[in-house]
Amino acid sequence: MGEITNIMEYQAIAKQKLPKMAYDYYASGAEDEWTLKENREAFSRILFRPRILIDVSKIDITTSVLGFKISMPIMIAPTAFQKMAHPDGEYATARAASAAGTIMTLSSWATSSVEEVASTGPGIRFFQLYVYKDRKVVEQLVRRAEKAGFKAIALTVDTPRLGRREADIKNRFVLPPHLTLKNFEGLDLGKMDQANDSGLASYVAGQIDRTLSWKDVKWLQSITSMPILVKGVVTAEDARLAVHSGAAGIIVSNHGARQLDYVPATISALEEVVTAAQGRIPVYLDGGVRRGTDVFKALALGAAGIFIGRPVVMALAAEGEAGVRNVLRMLREEFELTMALSGCTTLADISRTHILTQGDRRRPTPRL
Repeated sequence: MGEITNIMEYQAIAKQKLPKMAYDYYASGAEDEWTLKENREAFSRILFRPRILIDVSKIDITTSVLGFKISMPIMIAPTAFQKMAHPDGEYATARAASAAGTIMTLSSWATSSVEEVASTGPGIRFFQLYVYKDRKVVEQLVRRAEKAGFKAIALTVDTPRLGRREADIKNRFVLPPHLTLKNFEGLDLGKMDQANDSGLASYVAGQIDRTLSWKDVKWLQSITSMPILVKGVVTAEDARLAVHSGAAGIIVSNHGARQLDYVPATISALEEVVTAAQGRIPVYLDGGVRRGTDVFKALALGAAGIFIGRPVVMALAAEGEAGVRNVLRMLREEFELTMALSGCTTLADISRTHILTQGDRRRPTPRL
C-alpha cells in the first residue's frame, strides 16, 4: 500500500478488503444514486475568492458545539454496524475522535453499546436516535446514553421508511451472524432476519415508528435534558419548524443519499436552511465532505461545523483506528491550509465573500 495522501484513497482499499455485502452497504445510495454523486459534485461547483497579503502565521480552528470545546469544526457522523468494517468497530472510532479532540456520534444501530463506547475513555460523544414503535425502548435507550455520559441526541428525522438501496436488495443484506445491534441486544430487537429483499429494510418496516412528527421532538425533550439536534433537514420550511420545536441545532443531511434520491446535495441545501434558522440555532452539514476545501465551503455558507460518515468507515475497514485518526488529521491539515490560502486566521474570518456559487456567477459581481 503506497502512502495515503487524501481520504478518498481509503475507499479502494476498503473495497478490496471487505466482503461485497459489507462494502456495498457502506458505499451505496438510494435508487439511481443521483444524489450520491451530487453530494460530491455540488462541492466542485463552488469556487474560492481568496484574500491575499494577510498574516496567516497563526491559525486557530478551535470551536465549540453546543457549548463543548472541540479542536476543529470536523466531527464524526453516525454510521451503523462499524464492526462489519473492522473488529474494533465503534471502539476504534471513539478512540480516534477523542485523540483528535472532536465529537463522535454513535449510531442507534451500532455494533457496540453506549456503555461499551463510554468505556473507551473520555471524549465528547453524541448519540444518534431512531425512534422505535415501542417508546419504552426509546426511553430506556435515551436514559442509558445520558447515563453513559453522552452529551446530545441527534434525532434522525428522514427515515419513516428505509430508502430503496438496490445493492442491499441484490445482496439480501443482513448483519453478519457474529454481530448484533448491541444497544437492543437484551430487548430481542438486536437481530435482523434474512428477508426477500434487504434484511435492514424489513427490520425498519417492523420496528421504526412511521408516525414520528414534530410533537415527538417535544416528547423527547420531556424525557431527557440532553440537547436535541434534528438530523435530516433540507428545506427552509423544516428549518423554521425545527427552531420552533425547541431543537438545539439542525444537521442538514440527506442520509448520505441513502433515503430519497433526487434531493439536492446537502451543500446545495445548506444556505436555504441557514437563512431560515436566522442564527437562532446552529446549523451543521453532513454529507459529501471529502476535502478540507469542502469544510471551508460549508462554513462560508453558514455551517457551524461538518460531520463525516463514509470516510470514517472506509478508513476503519482499511486501517482500523489508525485509519480514522489519519482521516481526521488529513482533513484538519487540508482545512488549515485552505484557511491560510484564503486569508483567514479564525473560523470567524470565513465569510460568504470567500466563495462563489453557481448562483452568484449568474448575478453581476457585487461592488465590494
